[in-house]
Amino acid sequence: MKVTWQAPSNIALVKYWGKKGIQLPQNPSISFTLKHSVTTLSITATKKGNDSQAISLSFFFEGLENSKFSSKIIAFLNTQLDRFPWLCNHHLEIHSSNTFPHSSGIASSASSMSALCLSVLSLDELITGIKLEPVAFFRLASELSRLASGSASRSLYGGLVSWGESASIEKSSNAYASAFESCHEVFRDYCDSILIVDDGEKSVSSRAGHGLMETHPFKEERFQLASENLSNLVLALKSGDLATFIALVEEEALMLHALMMTSRPSYILLKPQSLWLIDQIKSFRLKNNIPVCFTIDAGPNIHLLYPQSYQSTVRAWIESELASGLVGKMWIHDEVGAGPIKLEAIE
Repeated sequence: MKVTWQAPSNIALVKYWGKKGIQLPQNPSISFTLKHSVTTLSITATKKGNDSQAISLSFFFEGLENSKFSSKIIAFLNTQLDRFPWLCNHHLEIHSSNTFPHSSGIASSASSMSALCLSVLSLDELITGIKLEPVAFFRLASELSRLASGSASRSLYGGLVSWGESASIEKSSNAYASAFESCHEVFRDYCDSILIVDDGEKSVSSRAGHGLMETHPFKEERFQLASENLSNLVLALKSGDLATFIALVEEEALMLHALMMTSRPSYILLKPQSLWLIDQIKSFRLKNNIPVCFTIDAGPNIHLLYPQSYQSTVRAWIESELASGLVGKMWIHDEVGAGPIKLEAIE
């Protein structure tokens, strides 16, 4: 049996940073699902001829076997044996590829782990013969993805997606994410040009960063402010208030990195060129009265956000003024996407 899913990365506008319990968020978050920054992952499951009680798999990333990723996947799947007992009876061959650099702060764990969980659920349907209705399927996939990587829970839906309990969002949950559909039309086709400052693996993992929030001196203030920022951002998303959107999104990005720099121990993921780009973006916005803004994940690369109506102007500016500051003059032009796509299911 073989299944293949393509799942997108997402870029958080209000950041999830700090967790409790079993992969539950300390504060709610909301993100744009991307269209072109995706992971394509396939799993071929072959029935084993013995009664082994251990999961066996081989993992290939972009054509090369990767034991580091294999170990992470096995560790996660071992937590799900009660739900998927057939995992021990099949050998899994997994092939994965990205359209963007992995482990560099562009949420590759979100796209890869959501693709993995979608594929496992699709295999479960083939093996057990029990098929879930779409709403239940994607909700369960979001919950499983959360257990694998918190932000992956938001990659199960298109457009704007929220995760975490909030009085501002009806039926919000810490256990799974849900689509945020009541936004102004300006945000439905928003653009995101990812400016690559460094395409190498970041020096500190997001998992380690979340762990440091447990003893962070400003943690309680951060969790409260994040909830307030989400409530205010929801109002801006509903009304089309671009000025408030810009102010909150940039505040969240800088606060995330301020939290990293004030952790114990502290660490810095921003590069000099990251700061240069932030300054250029702010100057361009003021000089041209064009509503561009930046956000940043846990890495040095800058996400440049802007309405689709300004696409040609902003992209020409990137090519003419910003390219010299990017590694290999590299950027990824992206936009809000519709969510995961099932590419293959062979029984």
